[in-house]
Amino acid sequence: MLSSIKCTGTQFFGRRYYSLLRDQNFIGGKWVAASSGKTFEVTNPVNDKVIGIAQDSTPVDAENAIEIASNSFRNWADLPAKEKGIKLKSLLKLVNAHSDELAKIITAECGKPLAEAKGEVMYSAGYLEWYAEEAKRVYGEVLAAPNNTREMVVLKEPIGVVGFITPWNFPLAMLVRKTAAALAAGCVCVARPAEDTPFSALALAALVEKAGIPAGAFNVVTSSRSQAGPIGQIFCSSPKVAGISFTGSTAVGKILYQQSSGTVKRLGLELGGNASYIIFPTADLSRAVQGVMASKFRNAGQACVATNRVLVHESVFDKFSEMLATAVKTQLVSGDGFDPAVNQGPLINEQQFQKVDGIVKDAVSKGARLVSGGGIHPTLKGRFYQPTVLANITENMQIYNEEIFGPVCPLYKFYSEDEAVTIANSTRRGLANYFYSNDYAQVWRVAKRLESGMVGVNEGLISAAEAPFGGVKESGFGREGSRHGVDDYVHTKYVCFGGLNN
Repeated sequence: MLSSIKCTGTQFFGRRYYSLLRDQNFIGGKWVAASSGKTFEVTNPVNDKVIGIAQDSTPVDAENAIEIASNSFRNWADLPAKEKGIKLKSLLKLVNAHSDELAKIITAECGKPLAEAKGEVMYSAGYLEWYAEEAKRVYGEVLAAPNNTREMVVLKEPIGVVGFITPWNFPLAMLVRKTAAALAAGCVCVARPAEDTPFSALALAALVEKAGIPAGAFNVVTSSRSQAGPIGQIFCSSPKVAGISFTGSTAVGKILYQQSSGTVKRLGLELGGNASYIIFPTADLSRAVQGVMASKFRNAGQACVATNRVLVHESVFDKFSEMLATAVKTQLVSGDGFDPAVNQGPLINEQQFQKVDGIVKDAVSKGARLVSGGGIHPTLKGRFYQPTVLANITENMQIYNEEIFGPVCPLYKFYSEDEAVTIANSTRRGLANYFYSNDYAQVWRVAKRLESGMVGVNEGLISAAEAPFGGVKESGFGREGSRHGVDDYVHTKYVCFGGLNN
């Protein structure tokens, strides 16, 4: 398969150096062009240079992929669980062997620093490792029958074809996290990756092909933004799609939820967050600062579990603010992710850049104080936004309620535990929350009171393959990772054997 990926200005991309680059859809084990004959350009967010083209697929291509996946379902579902695990281990080995190349593809298309991209690849590998083993543990049950004439068992069976709609901020990890669990459960997959970052998904498809996973079990259909809605609607309306797993905005998640009602699909929705990060008086401030740096500024703040509001007790507010501002100024370096000195990349596209800039301008115009940063990066061209710390935030500012998704850290002062928890819970989002405290009675008390699917206690990075990832309220439902990650992909079937006393 020849690739169209070109020179970005900092790295050369081409088939001579990169074996995983693909510019066609992967459907039924074959590399095919979109039925429309159209393609779209993919650009490097660092400099907007075109790095390649991908297929601009339409609902026709999505329907074709769904049909092929449906016809392939039994081939994969009927494999013994041990064989599924072996195939996933083969894919794991290939991901590890190609980790450097995968990381460079991620950095090229989404702009994150190469070290972070390598971390994303290893994070992805962790889910493959976990679900390669978990495939053998999709257990049923034997029930105690009410009389001696029956035996009662519960079976766990794969639901069938699942559609994935994945985001641009972790283009490999979000797809692997879904794929590994679905394949372990015995499902087959059709993925539509974000238009900003299709090459990571296509690279994964190339490794799936090499791993010997049966044709049709994993399919990738790319498209431009204009076709995203129509393809998503096909996923929702097709009776051959048994479930959909979506990671993205709450607004889009609600649309998919509504559109899926006609076919009553199984849904897994990992939607937007509004994470609070609470600093109590007993907190180790040095550790708390580094926790914020990791939680807030990883991937330039473009993460659903990124800290959105930092609540600091009034007794340590000034000291913590000063320490955080110093860390932001001295530890963060913006630039091209291929530069090893860089740890802050650009915002992914102009829409996201304007959103973040607008949120900061709104806050400042209503009285917020710039502690550090603020505005477009003074020396770098493109969509680089200065890492920013704001204070004096009030409820009438956009930043108070909206998910920022950028390198902007607003600080709020609170005076009591009840006030902090009330502020943290005063949102319709409930993905993650964080807090730092060395009062162990308080640790247990606050962890239970926070209304979110995940809580980090004295820790800013909490996601792991071994743990269930997901939210409550308008942050969605369903879980990815852990033994619970297969739940969205299996039916529970009760079988009763009668007449056993004859």
